[in-house]
Amino acid sequence: MAGTGSQPRAAHSTAPHSRRPFVEGWTVFAAVLMIFGGIMAIFQGISAIAKDDVFVATRNYVFQFNLTSWGWIHLILGIVIILAGLALFTGAAWARAVGIVVAGLGALANFMWLPHYPLWSIVLIAIDIFIIWALCAGSWTRADV
Repeated sequence: MAGTGSQPRAAHSTAPHSRRPFVEGWTVFAAVLMIFGGIMAIFQGISAIAKDDVFVATRNYVFQFNLTSWGWIHLILGIVIILAGLALFTGAAWARAVGIVVAGLGALANFMWLPHYPLWSIVLIAIDIFIIWALCAGSWTRADV
């Protein structure tokens, strides 16, 4: 019976992995990017609130808010993005969903900010897209939802 495979196998657990989702590389990558992107959004907001004449005001743009309003929007959104990024380190499934939503809101806000500071906006839009991709690329198991 040596060739029939009746030899005892090594102990191998078929149970789901006991590691938490935050251990996965994509989630950590997204959390770090969210913290960085949130800090950049806070700087963006502070600079718009503190000194309106730093940015170019484009006339006849569809989304016409004054720069102080945009500053407050970016400041608050940056704080929320940082908090969501920190929550990703806890491994909570809700933090991944919230991270996707706030990264989408960040990309949308930076799209509307394009006429004021195009390079900064494009970089933050790219970071937000990487965040969404990283949070969606990680494994979502039944225990996560």
